[in-house]
Amino acid sequence: MSQPLTELEGLFKALSDTTRLRILGLLLTGEVCVCHIHESLRIPQPKASRHLAYLRRSGLVATRRDGLWVHYRLADNSDPSLSTIRQAVIQTLGQVALVHRDAARLQKKTGCCLP
Repeated sequence: MSQPLTELEGLFKALSDTTRLRILGLLLTGEVCVCHIHESLRIPQPKASRHLAYLRRSGLVATRRDGLWVHYRLADNSDPSLSTIRQAVIQTLGQVALVHRDAARLQKKTGCCLP
């Protein structure tokens, strides 16, 4: 299979899971630590980490290390065709009630990496 098709397949596989879509919805607010993701989505931390790794491999999510903590954010995508799909997904997530509830819980963050 050609490289562009492989990348496209990986992107759609990454977008085919509700938990991963909810994580992307949280990342619309900016950088988020895994402890805040698992707390906001009310999922076990290992499950959040597993989905974040999948999103990172697909190129949708980027990381920044800060001491012991890893912060996740939406990745910048330079590929115009993938960027169009990504923008459509982000725009749709912004209209989903569950994503808004997750973001509201994120605003009340108390997790592990706060000073």
